[in-house]
Amino acid sequence: MLGYFFDVDHRELQDFLTTQRQTRIRRVERIVRRLGELGMPVDVAPVTAAAVARGRSIGRPQVADGMIAAGHVASRREAFERWLGAGRPAFIARDGAAPEVVIGIVHAAGGLVSLAHPGRTGLGDRRIEELLAAGLDAIEVYHSDHAAETVAQYAALAERCGCLRTGGSDFHGDPAYPLTVGSVSLPTEHWIRLRDASQQRRH
Repeated sequence: MLGYFFDVDHRELQDFLTTQRQTRIRRVERIVRRLGELGMPVDVAPVTAAAVARGRSIGRPQVADGMIAAGHVASRREAFERWLGAGRPAFIARDGAAPEVVIGIVHAAGGLVSLAHPGRTGLGDRRIEELLAAGLDAIEVYHSDHAAETVAQYAALAERCGCLRTGGSDFHGDPAYPLTVGSVSLPTEHWIRLRDASQQRRH
């Protein structure tokens, strides 16, 4: 779930994010144990400590960095494709709040919520429509992993359901990632609709 235009200081949101960060650290620790069992010891303690100190989240990208530092893989992409991605040997499913809960929290903080890269997650139209009924504001139609036909599919769904559209490159700071911020953009007309919807929510 992607949040836009929310109040970063909203207390409920901050409490939720604190819990999420703790959950993510526990997941990283489980992944690291799994990697050790697979003969690939990784030290992510420095990254975990830095994240806690700065109030930041960590996840599989940081585990991948630890794998690179230990010489197990050459890049984050290799780490995910061979070990950390869904269905791979070191994959541990993420625990977290239901999307409906996230929608409510972001709305309480004055923001809008978009469903991230549905073409990658493979959520069916019925589930997306359930989320829209629960208050989901938008669908990430434009994404670096969405082929033209996938963009057309979700654009049609957004049009049919009367929801907003978002877009992004999915860049998470990995210098080895082939795209960067701004590589995938949102058409101007849909940015204007998103901005206007945000202003209406705040008022």
